[in-house]
Amino acid sequence: MFVYFIFINFCLFSINFADDPNRLPTKCEVCKLLTQELTENFQQHNSPSVIETSYSFDDKQPKKTKYSDSETRLIETLENVCERFLRYNVHAERPGSLRYARGRSQTMDTLWNLRNKGVKVVLDVPDTMWDAPSAEITQLKKYCEEMLEEQEESIEQWYFDKKVRNEISLEKYICEDRVLKNRDSSCLREVYEPSNDEDIKAQSKGDMGKADL
Repeated sequence: MFVYFIFINFCLFSINFADDPNRLPTKCEVCKLLTQELTENFQQHNSPSVIETSYSFDDKQPKKTKYSDSETRLIETLENVCERFLRYNVHAERPGSLRYARGRSQTMDTLWNLRNKGVKVVLDVPDTMWDAPSAEITQLKKYCEEMLEEQEESIEQWYFDKKVRNEISLEKYICEDRVLKNRDSSCLREVYEPSNDEDIKAQSKGDMGKADL
């Protein structure tokens, strides 16, 4: 029990020290995450079907358009895209923009595992709020909404120009060439690589899964 007590206090120290509650998402981080979410959404809304859209003045038949090129797809993709950030958590153990990701952080995952084993873990908030979006994540969502409103026309230009869409990524078109032009864009080159601890944890879960079969 004494060992658990020391470990929990170490975890709490890590949370209070590493996860700075005053840290706000940078413009680079917001743009990177927004374009990543949009790109992922576009891939999800990528049906090869043909849909009927508006009637033209000259024709009595509705106009048919590929769904993948339609305004409908664009609207569905933009709709509530910033809400998706409420599924994110702050992973304070990761650097820069990589701190924002879905799933629990290593620290919170450890605390949940200890709690589930019967160890008493005391934080400043009840355990029902442990997985609630933090103030930093709420701010990330707000910045996303502001940037989406500012860049909506540019996103539409990229989307409806099929040649540009096929040749230039949305991240480059919006972030590098517009939002972050002549600004620091180094976060765009940050790529997540799992740590050794995460690799061991993933393998451990896989072994447990095999044992249960």
